[in-house]
Amino acid sequence: MAHPALEISRLNAWYDQFHVLRGVDLTVSPGQVVCLLGNPGSGRTTVLRAILGLTGPRSGSIRINGTESIHMPASQIRHLGLSYCPEEHHLVDELSCEENLLLPVEGASTLGGGMSLADIYDIFPAFKPFQHQPIAHLSTPERQLLAVARALRLGTNVLLLDEIHDSLNPVIASAMHRALSMLKAQHYTIVMAGETPGAAANIADHYYVIQNGTLADDYAPSPSWADAAVQAEQTSWRTG
Repeated sequence: MAHPALEISRLNAWYDQFHVLRGVDLTVSPGQVVCLLGNPGSGRTTVLRAILGLTGPRSGSIRINGTESIHMPASQIRHLGLSYCPEEHHLVDELSCEENLLLPVEGASTLGGGMSLADIYDIFPAFKPFQHQPIAHLSTPERQLLAVARALRLGTNVLLLDEIHDSLNPVIASAMHRALSMLKAQHYTIVMAGETPGAAANIADHYYVIQNGTLADDYAPSPSWADAAVQAEQTSWRTG
């Protein structure tokens, strides 16, 4: 039987003396798309950062593809087959789109092989026309998409996406939805954090609502995309 891609139990996390996460439990199966919903300051981003060991002290259990990581440093966790986006600071303005995609990863390789450039351009066709141009001209949403593409190129099977959809214009949002749909079809595991489901709304398998550092609610979407959108809006009211 396959391990969950992520299995979090009784997770507590601190920033300095501030106790931010309090006993969070969630499970993400391989190939699922999951949304962490909550208002700013709810703890949704801290859940992702705690998974990666980027907070202060943590307690509880975080199993990544079956491996317990709660006592691992961030330098080890990043090699367990997951990536965190946006990480735009890893992009180099003077380099072209393709050169950024081909930048080497530091240290040991992660789980899973890196996606080929051909497959990346299939998922993100908007990058193809300027593959040899410096990326300094890219907008923030375009840079966020490129950061996701780079994570796939480096090799990952779990994508943690933090508020990427919040600043997307309609064209880029459509490109992100297309990419997420294709990645889900290829059985990538995706966890998105934000105030609303955004580009993942009609493909998400499960929603978790984070409020004041605790798990306030969780539910599977209704079969209808329209009903799921309404339910997501109601969630934002519950967490307001």
